[in-house]
Amino acid sequence: MPNRLSKRAAAVSAAAVLVSSLLTGCASGFVDGELSSQKLIWNNCPAPSASEGGGTAPSPLPNGGRWQCATMKAPLNWDDPTSGTIDIALIRVKASGPPSERIGSLIFNFGGPGGSGVTALPAFAQDYETLRTRYDLVSFDPRGVGRSAGVKCEDDQRLDAFFQQDETPDNAAELTAFLNSTKQFSSACQKHSGRVLPYVRTTDAARDMDLLRQVLGDKKLQYFGISYGTELGGVYAHLFPKNVGRAVLDGVVDPTQDPEQSALGQAKGFQLALDNYARDCTSKSTGCPVGRTPQDVENRIVALLKRLDAKPIPGIFPRRLTQTAATNGIAQALYSKDFWGYLTEGLQRAYAGDGEVLMVLSDALNGRDENGQYSNLIPANVAINCADEKPRYTPADVKAKLPEFRAASPVFGDFLAWGMLSCTGWPVAGAANHPNVSAPGAPPILVIGNTGDPATPYEGAKRMADALGKGVGVEVTYKGQGHGAYDSRNKCVQSVVNGYLLNGKVPAAGTVCT
Repeated sequence: MPNRLSKRAAAVSAAAVLVSSLLTGCASGFVDGELSSQKLIWNNCPAPSASEGGGTAPSPLPNGGRWQCATMKAPLNWDDPTSGTIDIALIRVKASGPPSERIGSLIFNFGGPGGSGVTALPAFAQDYETLRTRYDLVSFDPRGVGRSAGVKCEDDQRLDAFFQQDETPDNAAELTAFLNSTKQFSSACQKHSGRVLPYVRTTDAARDMDLLRQVLGDKKLQYFGISYGTELGGVYAHLFPKNVGRAVLDGVVDPTQDPEQSALGQAKGFQLALDNYARDCTSKSTGCPVGRTPQDVENRIVALLKRLDAKPIPGIFPRRLTQTAATNGIAQALYSKDFWGYLTEGLQRAYAGDGEVLMVLSDALNGRDENGQYSNLIPANVAINCADEKPRYTPADVKAKLPEFRAASPVFGDFLAWGMLSCTGWPVAGAANHPNVSAPGAPPILVIGNTGDPATPYEGAKRMADALGKGVGVEVTYKGQGHGAYDSRNKCVQSVVNGYLLNGKVPAAGTVCT
């Protein structure tokens, strides 16, 4: 998400991991004696909560697979497990194949951070039907998300104003308003969720995941992580290398970058995706309705955003489409090539003074439904990122970096640069500059990079594979568009992943799918 609430590589230093590992070791008797032996009670799933995004209870899969939900107890503070517990919301659908061929549970994290796995897994489950032949498909709301001690900050009305504000200040007054809004948001998070904010780090979620492995009765963790889920998987492999079974990391976060480097990488990634969209649109024989050439498409978008900065247009009544909302909407449409048609329609209508389509896209990015109700996607995203990331930037830092960000992306550069202030003034200190994912002793882990990925640029896949260690990270390249690779339905990618997860066939490092 290319704004102050963007997905950036979280931060876990080697020192922090070492200390936490030692403390976890001291607490293992408690976990082994009590929490790891807990029995899960699986029942029919309720409708998702408001914090999970609302909606109706998940329907059975076409072949009759029935969704079941349960709650797992985990320590609030893994460094002191006796200080209390929190509930971790779980969902599963059992394997469809013969019991004799069942491997175990395949645990998913779909990214964010802040995304509800309890709602995401049913939404995408049909993409993983082949994997379900040998696995129970399992996901969860990570701590701080949804029904797992979900972080709450501002109410829906205040969030509407928060997402409408000018996030690219041009003068002292706009900067003051922007900083005040950030401070107000952080204070609201502390007021409503102060108890949980120190304990939503990625290392905490990784420990929850190992507890889940034990509670499910699996000797090894079989894992499929997407976007931020790749970071969670890498951190898990670092903490528990001997417990890793078969793991796939798809849409890979660069674990070597600090928040500034990650934001700059996203600026380049979203600009690349926009350039690819513009080339595709203008190459069609029917003509592109939003520009004659790729450069013309970009110039018109830049001009639109400039006009909206001065004068928003009608969006979804009573809200108006601001520069911020339009930028969010454009970014949302770049996550998948399937959305490019919506981007064309949204731009056409915005040029004619109608901001409805771009606002619908912006709302989707921010977790707002058509009734004006927000999930806790963004509060959780901020809380997890700020608990992980040590750097705290100043307006002077941003101003110094603006030329570099603008050079990377005339459309998204300012937006992502000012987004570096999202953790400034946060009530909890961040852990480190970037996560530690070194995992000597772990088995081969598939690391899949998409050359056209806007949110997790392709270069991060090689860096993740290298950081995991020799013989651990196995890089696979998909020459495509959009965020991630497996869900593109590319037959080569799916064949490689299915062969690995179902049959243990490790592809050759450097395998390329087109």
